[in-house]
Amino acid sequence: MATLTFKGKTFVQNHHLAVKYHQLVPKKDKSLTDKVSLKDNLIIHGDNLKALKALLPTYAGKVKCIYIDPPYNTGNEKWVYNDNVNSPMMQEWLGKIVDKEDLTRHEKWLCMMMPRLKLLRELLRDDGVIFVSIDDNEQHHLRMLMDEVFGEENFITNIIWQKKFSPQNDAKYFSDNHDFIVVYAKTKNILDEKSGWIRNLLPRTESMEERYSNPDNDPRGHWSSSDLSVKTYSKDYDYPITTPSGKVINPTRGRCWRTSKDNLMKLIEDNRIWFGPDGSNVPRIKRFLSEVQKGLVPLTIWLHKDVGHNQQARQELKEIFSDADFPFETPKPVGLIQRMLQIATDKDSIILDSFAGSGTTAHAVLDLNKEDDGNRKFILVECEDYADEITAKRVRRVIKGIPTAKDEKLREGLGGTFSYFELGDAIEMESILDGDAFPSYLELARYVFYTATGEEFDPSKVDEESNFIGESKEYEVYLFYKPDMEYLKSTALTLERAKNMGLYKGKKRLVFAPSKYLDTEHLLQYHIEYCQLPFEIYKLKE
Repeated sequence: MATLTFKGKTFVQNHHLAVKYHQLVPKKDKSLTDKVSLKDNLIIHGDNLKALKALLPTYAGKVKCIYIDPPYNTGNEKWVYNDNVNSPMMQEWLGKIVDKEDLTRHEKWLCMMMPRLKLLRELLRDDGVIFVSIDDNEQHHLRMLMDEVFGEENFITNIIWQKKFSPQNDAKYFSDNHDFIVVYAKTKNILDEKSGWIRNLLPRTESMEERYSNPDNDPRGHWSSSDLSVKTYSKDYDYPITTPSGKVINPTRGRCWRTSKDNLMKLIEDNRIWFGPDGSNVPRIKRFLSEVQKGLVPLTIWLHKDVGHNQQARQELKEIFSDADFPFETPKPVGLIQRMLQIATDKDSIILDSFAGSGTTAHAVLDLNKEDDGNRKFILVECEDYADEITAKRVRRVIKGIPTAKDEKLREGLGGTFSYFELGDAIEMESILDGDAFPSYLELARYVFYTATGEEFDPSKVDEESNFIGESKEYEVYLFYKPDMEYLKSTALTLERAKNMGLYKGKKRLVFAPSKYLDTEHLLQYHIEYCQLPFEIYKLKE
């Protein structure tokens, strides 16, 4: 496989591992729910690289479908490289707008994308899929980068989306009326249908259903007819057919019937050959609606009449925010995201968008849930300051309903809830030692459990009284911690605390505590593997 080389790659290809875990701070006043929870629909305000890392303890390997709409790097978007990578060259990049005159803009874009794609891949289920919107500026680089991160063998397709419905007459060379949507599976389904990504069929349209009728009142229901002859000539299939009215019909010159004479008689007997209302027409074979595939195989060209266009997306925003001015030049229509959801999700899927923008992905998820009574969940991440005033406000309004909306569903409201979080402080062991910053018990438990086991953390299992924070495939995990320096200085794993862990259930006990007053004999007796806080937090599965 060809490899992509770019300035800064050596510093960013493992940068996602160095990104510190950050606390996710709940904001009840910005949420639309009775109880703020990381298990709810989520809107997260903060740097998406840090937010993706913070989501790993709860959502690693859980996301069914990812859609991202990153900067296209046209030179006009005024995006800024802000990843604090340990490299003097890349430190020079920080905080500077990437414009057309920037000779390293492609390198900066690739350096921005690579660690994010690696974290997104960790969040995907094994049968998950990612859709990435892009245009000609970076499409070629994106393909090579995704080949490297996801594997060339997991490439699915490159969709062409017709984003404009009218030509641009002042275009210098060609009128650009499409974007690309690059699609990769985490694990492509090649060998069987029990593993890897499997696409759904799209629903059949009303116009397709209208092609079927039942003029002869066949008890099997509506049908359509197709030509009984084929171009591929075979002498054995070239024979005369006598219609019910007595008329003899031969295939046209150079053609033959598509079936043998014996099989034709069986089809006639089964009323699967149509000779017209008076029984004298050229025979045609009947195709019953009940027997055709229940949906449509997705195409790689998505027309604006089917999924919407940029102008329609602007109109959708205006219907929600009647007098607002938006910082989005090329918003995506709800129908475009819904097409992806129809292809890639089921009713209980989790959908992630880490470049959330105006919140179209959440709107599409809620709208589809309303349509098919689904229970899909969305996770949105937005780094810009409009995360509350545009992204979250849109979601609030479509949930509650917009009285002035033309669309009936929007007037009624799509229903649902969401929890709003902001990115908090990094969980840094040095800060805990110095007493500068203490994460909450739940945040450190989430971090410790996932980092030690590599498995999903479930906050409902936490019992602070017994210090139990969860159970993995191999361990019961305990955390002796309070966000208080005096507690950390004075607390240790003692014989009394070991006894209070209750009956041994067959799994080793992984215990995190600032210190211990137990000898090796007692550790073995109570099946304890001791890890000193904050030094010995590591991923045991590796």
